[in-house]
Amino acid sequence: MKQKPKLSFWQIWNLSFGFLGVQIGYSLQNSNTSGLLKSFGADLSSLSLFWLAAPLAGLVVQPIIGMFSDGTWTKLGRRRPYILFGAIISTVALFLMPNCPKLLAFAPLLMGALVFLFMDLSFNVTMQPFRALVTDMLDDSQKTQGFVVQTFLINLGSIIGALLPLIMTHVFGASDAEVPGHAPQHVAWSYYAGAAILFLSVLVTVFKVKEYPPKEFAEYSATEGEASPAEPKKSFWQLLKTTPKTMIQLGVVQFFSWAALFLMWNYLQPLVTRAFINTDGVLNGEAQTWTGVLNAVYPVSACIISLLMTRLATKYGNKTVYALCLFCGAIGYASLAFCTCKVAMIFPMIFVGIAWAGVLAMPYSILSRAIDARSSGAYMGIFNFTVTIPQICMGLLGGVMVSLLRGVLVPGGKAVYESLDVVSKAQADSTVAVGMFIIAAIFMALGSIAVRFVKEK
Repeated sequence: MKQKPKLSFWQIWNLSFGFLGVQIGYSLQNSNTSGLLKSFGADLSSLSLFWLAAPLAGLVVQPIIGMFSDGTWTKLGRRRPYILFGAIISTVALFLMPNCPKLLAFAPLLMGALVFLFMDLSFNVTMQPFRALVTDMLDDSQKTQGFVVQTFLINLGSIIGALLPLIMTHVFGASDAEVPGHAPQHVAWSYYAGAAILFLSVLVTVFKVKEYPPKEFAEYSATEGEASPAEPKKSFWQLLKTTPKTMIQLGVVQFFSWAALFLMWNYLQPLVTRAFINTDGVLNGEAQTWTGVLNAVYPVSACIISLLMTRLATKYGNKTVYALCLFCGAIGYASLAFCTCKVAMIFPMIFVGIAWAGVLAMPYSILSRAIDARSSGAYMGIFNFTVTIPQICMGLLGGVMVSLLRGVLVPGGKAVYESLDVVSKAQADSTVAVGMFIIAAIFMALGSIAVRFVKEK
């Protein structure tokens, strides 16, 4: 019986190294998009609608790319051509985002929304094949390690991307001053640096990894007890109809955890702003920079936990580790809701990082053992529905939730809110953000409970 060869640590590392750069770009987007869109003219109640670009892009693109890459064989293999193409487009999008007011001066917010969508489409084209590449190249005994290494690199990229504005300010001297209608200089430079790193890191995976040729890969798949190499491949709709129960059960967990993450990415910046409000005005530049710092904290704890996760999962089981990770996320969100000191906010983000590590590694490790490796790209694309659908739901409901919370938490409701000055509006927005983080904590707790009902192969 022919088994996939055991790969060395550095071979496993190279499989996901390009994800480091992609995640730097994604982290820049998560930390700065709300601030950029607000500077281009967006209101807090409409932010969630703009953030719909990300899940909608993933909902459409990832299954398509998964299906196409399953049937693609070139000199670069079947996954790497898509990784390279997506990286090129992502690099262009990162260069464009800070320049939206220059690209369309009379409607910078519209241009920002379009570039945001364009950027997310390209990120999804690049990211999707990395998940399938790990499944393709590793046997069952190394898959958890493969996804843990990928999680480590994702979190390292998150740290770098989140800290780039701070680095640009304090190392390279870029200004963090807010210029109405324009991207702050330190944010713009961060996007340019992130674009360069993304492209170079993807080249490492593209040229260092050698995928198995079709005949050899088919032999490995047959040996693992999956579909016969001679059996006709199923269509997307056939795969959708025969989705493993494990994927559906994981989908419930994913719904709660990704809904919570979406709320954090949307409303962390207004939550942080309350720590920078004084009688003279709102120090948005500093608040934006500190949002990036906090977005760098949780990947640090995620990196540390990911180094231990293979051992912990082996000893206690994937489900136990997964559930505990999400419960830590619930603690982190609840604590953030009540922190008013910028330094104190660091500690809850450590707990959020533990949840993030679990979300990135555990469901994919569990799922990879329950699917046919020949169609792993399509299945990983279908599984991405469980990432995008909760975000779409929160994007559609976010404005309604903000309006309801304003009515309850802001004295006088929306009518009074519109008449407030800049400082008072920022204080009101922070109050609403507190409510959003409490909801996020409840979602994470429900996700932790839902792990118990997942049947693992």
